[in-house]
Amino acid sequence: MSSLSDAPYLRSIPIRSGPGASKRLTTKQEARPVVVVAAVVEQADGILVTERPSGTHLGGYWEFPGGKVERGETNEQCLEREMREELGVVVEVGRELLSTRFVYPDRIVELHFHRCVLKGEPTPMLGQRMRWVSRSELGGLKFPPADRELVALLARGTSRQ
Repeated sequence: MSSLSDAPYLRSIPIRSGPGASKRLTTKQEARPVVVVAAVVEQADGILVTERPSGTHLGGYWEFPGGKVERGETNEQCLEREMREELGVVVEVGRELLSTRFVYPDRIVELHFHRCVLKGEPTPMLGQRMRWVSRSELGGLKFPPADRELVALLARGTSRQ
């Protein structure tokens, strides 16, 4: 498993401090975190994860499918749209499992994880890789730092239904 020391640019650092910050956050960015919602889908095959495309922020890392909330959109509407666009599937959005905020050197991410149920079979629509993994396998995958609290909860089995 990769650690934060393997990727120093991913460390959570206070805003406007720390060596190696590639970009400083502005006051406007500080006030407006990027709001992201992600689906936690668990079936008999395991938990659904997708790989971020190379060339994007955190490319090559595994994540729970979802995306950025657009202006005027609720978390539920965003997940419904993202799951349709990314995996060609309808989703029933359930309760929020975890909400967290993470400071990257160039952005603040406010992340909401929701339990979801798929209505159909997911198919990667954007060329991304997709896997079903067991709770015990989650810790062996490289996840963004913002996802690690949920990964730990799921691996311990404390976030069931």
